[in-house]
Amino acid sequence: MTILDKIIATKYEEIKTYKPVEPSAIAFPEKSKLLQHLQEKNGVISEIKRASPSKGDIQTRVDVVAQAKKYEAAGAAAISVLTDETYFKGSIDDLRKVAEAVSIPVLCKDFMVSEIQIDRAQHAGGTIILLIVAALEKQKLHSLYQYAISKGLEVLVEVHDEEELYTALELDAKLIGVNNRNLKTFDVSVERTAQLAEKFPFDGERVLISESGMNTKEDAKFAFASGASGILVGEALMRSEDPGNWIRQATSEEAIR
Repeated sequence: MTILDKIIATKYEEIKTYKPVEPSAIAFPEKSKLLQHLQEKNGVISEIKRASPSKGDIQTRVDVVAQAKKYEAAGAAAISVLTDETYFKGSIDDLRKVAEAVSIPVLCKDFMVSEIQIDRAQHAGGTIILLIVAALEKQKLHSLYQYAISKGLEVLVEVHDEEELYTALELDAKLIGVNNRNLKTFDVSVERTAQLAEKFPFDGERVLISESGMNTKEDAKFAFASGASGILVGEALMRSEDPGNWIRQATSEEAIR
């Protein structure tokens, strides 16, 4: 059993305990659209990530609101919040706190296998959800995608190889992320973005996002030069003493030339 298989099995057990979502009384700040931002200029999806299966604890005691405000002030295109509790030590409450505090798009970063997770994400203020092609059968992928779109959410569809890219394109996905981390082995190579960019239809309607392995500004520059409009950065920002400066340098004119 791979790490991804283990996480997905756990997720199916977790959702059995979820109750139907009630209407929310929280008035979240209105959010812009990530797609529009990345069509106009390159950007960083800045992640709040307490821990991971591959890296262990990263910053478990982070003040998620303070961290999110640093990201927003530095010009982040969106904020990703890891909500998985078992393997990443996040929570849906982290998402809610961030969504209440910022006016940029907020991604619920989790392993989505059910509509109720999408409902919970939206109820907590998320405006984008993640669907991982490798984690879902094609029919389920399509149904969850359509469900999220019908709710007015943006969907980041994550792929790892050429076959999965074509599956994402079949969906007519507008936000397509290349995970440079192999979710079966957890090996990382930013070259994966460059390889799939060669097959990506840069038609102005959809954008390519490079995920994982963004440890340095040089990694960010490589991803942008390969054709990515966005990069998703978690660990590097969580470990940085000045995450705002990291974001600003990664999206400077010099970095994206």
